[in-house]
Amino acid sequence: MLKITGLVWLEQVVEKLRVKHHVTPHEVEEALANSPLFRFLEKGLRPGENVYAALGGTDAGRPPFVVFIYTKKKKALILSARNMTRAERRLHENA
Repeated sequence: MLKITGLVWLEQVVEKLRVKHHVTPHEVEEALANSPLFRFLEKGLRPGENVYAALGGTDAGRPPFVVFIYTKKKKALILSARNMTRAERRLHENA
């Protein structure tokens, strides 16, 4: 399991999450703190920094799907977040 020690936010990503996906940074933080299911997506451009997805839940029950780069410093550079699809929710619930 990945151990995330902090989050890295880019201003344009925060804006995209808010406008396009209606997800707040606080919801992303909660989803990553509430024992998410991590899935490797692809090798990153830099050695040792790969792209992962986290299927988690907020304290209010919202199910975000978060995509991030796991950095060498064990931080999550947030790339995107959206609501899980029905199939992703089933996968998360059955994990």
